[in-house]
Amino acid sequence: MTSPRPQVVALDGPAGSGKSTVAKQLAQRLGWAHLDTGAMYRAVTWQAMQRGIPPGDGAAVAALAEAAHIELDPGTGRVTIDGADVTAPIRTQAVDAGVSVVAAIAEVRRVMRRHQRAFASRVGRVVAEGRDMGTRVFPDAILKVFLVATVEERVRRRVAELRAKGAGVDPEAVRKALVERDRQDASRDEDPLRPAGDAVEVDTTGRTPAQVVDQILALVTSRVLPSETA
Repeated sequence: MTSPRPQVVALDGPAGSGKSTVAKQLAQRLGWAHLDTGAMYRAVTWQAMQRGIPPGDGAAVAALAEAAHIELDPGTGRVTIDGADVTAPIRTQAVDAGVSVVAAIAEVRRVMRRHQRAFASRVGRVVAEGRDMGTRVFPDAILKVFLVATVEERVRRRVAELRAKGAGVDPEAVRKALVERDRQDASRDEDPLRPAGDAVEVDTTGRTPAQVVDQILALVTSRVLPSETA
């Protein structure tokens, strides 16, 4: 007997567009699991760095990703790789600098897709955030949303996030890194960052996460019977 197809809300968008905050809050409102696919790529990047593997060594990073046991706690959002809790270490600037290179490796992306689809099949109902959720990983998602925000807004959010962690921050360096990440994500050969043809674009500039979640929640309930969302 085959398992029923999971119900997925796919949130895509560039760095700083609000994906993580919105996805977490939306999942909580729906009572669904939250799948942070970016955390999976970050975990692989962190592990590669720990082992002295350059992010650009495609064959070695792909082999690491294939062998790694990555777990995302659907309730707490904690991330482990091969038993090590890397929830905090994967959010450093060093990982920021390498993750786009890792994410551009075609074989790594294929391995991650298997992980991501297995997670959704296991938990059943998922708010999945990333950069290719609607275009590649979950093309049959019940709703696809592409979040956008101005570069200024995205830089402001990233600087605030880093400062909240006590990190010294050069806003101009953050801007350059963010723009470069956009370029890499949009130009990679495998699953480039772009909205799905049937995605709803939502601009988060100047809006609170709660306002954005309310808008997306209305879209979800228009596509799923109210009794099926909880």
